[in-house]
Parts: sequence; structure tokens; C-alpha cells
Amino acid sequence: MSDSRPIGVFDSGVGGLTVVAALRRRLPQESVLYLGDTARLPYGTKSPETVRRYSQRNVEFLASRGVKGVVIACNTASAVALDSLVEEVPIWGVIAPGAECAANLTHGRVGILATESTITSDAYGRALRSLDKGLEIFSQACPLFVPLIEEGWLEDAVTEAVAQRYLAPLVAAQVDTVVLGCTHYPLLAPLIGRLMGPRVQLVDSAVAVVDRLAEDLERSQKLAGGESDSSADNHYCVTDGGERFRRIAGEFLGDPGISLEWVEVL
Repeated sequence: MSDSRPIGVFDSGVGGLTVVAALRRRLPQESVLYLGDTARLPYGTKSPETVRRYSQRNVEFLASRGVKGVVIACNTASAVALDSLVEEVPIWGVIAPGAECAANLTHGRVGILATESTITSDAYGRALRSLDKGLEIFSQACPLFVPLIEEGWLEDAVTEAVAQRYLAPLVAAQVDTVVLGCTHYPLLAPLIGRLMGPRVQLVDSAVAVVDRLAEDLERSQKLAGGESDSSADNHYCVTDGGERFRRIAGEFLGDPGISLEWVEVL
């Protein structure tokens, strides 16, 4: 059995494209319907109630387009909204898979880089402690990372200076594993890895959730048929700022001609 319906993915902006990139690598035959809620980004500074409301509307929009499941490619939404969502289709969040990956890699000292909302929720901390109560966990909010990434300043001196300041406490704590607790952050993985040093392992929550998704789809016999991307149909929706999204997405996905649809999600 197979299921050719697309996989829905949503985030507040371009960061969730790290999940799309991981999906393309792991499951090239799968079609993707992506929703970037660019009119209301960033989610990381919004109240939990607002994030829950936005997330429910995003799920409803994707479900109305006929997806077979939804990946919440936003750590903030996964942290504060996942448990409250009305599931019209199966939903995968990024917190649990990322925490499990970190727990399997670490020697005992884990750093978490995330938005203010995710850090405040302690979602990663709770998930990690449930797996190993002996872990030492060091959390760092990075509120400037998302706007810098959305601006496309991935290799800019300003971004490097900001990263050095955010990472200093984790360097001082001598963490051995760092969770990139926002799906925007893997776009800065080369910079973060260089500043943290070669002995520190980075956990990409986008890769972790796609691994979980692939396992679940295979178990439920809902993988798309075929083994190549010849039949995959990837479509991208935004709620605002389409041209900037197209530019950044094209650079990251290596596809400058991506199809964009401007939508309203009320």
C-alpha cells in the first residue's frame, strides 16, 4: 500500500525549510506542501495562547489541502501548542525526536539553543530529563537568530558577533552536545559548529523529526510509491513577504524557481 498525498509542513518563516530539505534527502518520492506564516513571524516572542491559535489555524489550512499528515517545523509551536491541537490528521512535533537524539549522543552535558518561548516552556529540558535524569542541561535563548536568518545574513559579521555572545555560556559550561532547538538554526550550523569547536556535536531537530516521520509512515504503510523525486510535487505557501521568502528558499534549497502561493490563514 502507498499514499501519494503530500506531507504538510509549517513554520513561521523560512526556518522550516530545513525540514523540507531533510525530507527531500530521506524521502525524495514524497510531495510536500509547505506553509510559511511570514505575516505573523516570529512565533518565538509571542504568547503561548497566540502560538496555539496560529498553530491550530495552520493545521486546519494544511488539512483542507489534503495532506496525509503535518510536521510542525517550529520548535516554539511544538513546545507550547502540540498537546492542545485538534488533530484532523497525524501531527509530528520536533521536540521529542530532537531530545531523543541528543540523549543518545551526549556524554552528560547538553546545551539548548532556542527561542525565548521554547526556553521558557522548558520543553527540551523536560523531554531530556524524562530520558535521563542525570543530564546537566544548559539553556540559552537566542531571540536575534530568527530575524537575522530571515534577513539572509547567514555569513555576516553581525551574525557572528551575536552568535559568539549567545554561545559564550555554553562554551564556558563545556557542553558536549548542542540542540539546535529552532528549525531556523540549522541554517547557522556551520557558524555554530565552528564557534563551539569540533568536540561538540550538534543535533538538528529537523533531521530527527524526519527520521521519526519516515519510520511512522513506513509502519502505517503510508509512504508514497516509488523511490525517486520524479513524481514528487513540492508547493510552497506564504502569508506575506513572498519575494524575500523565494530568494532565501531558493538559496537554501538550491532551486531559484520554486512555486509560491500567497495565502490567507485566518
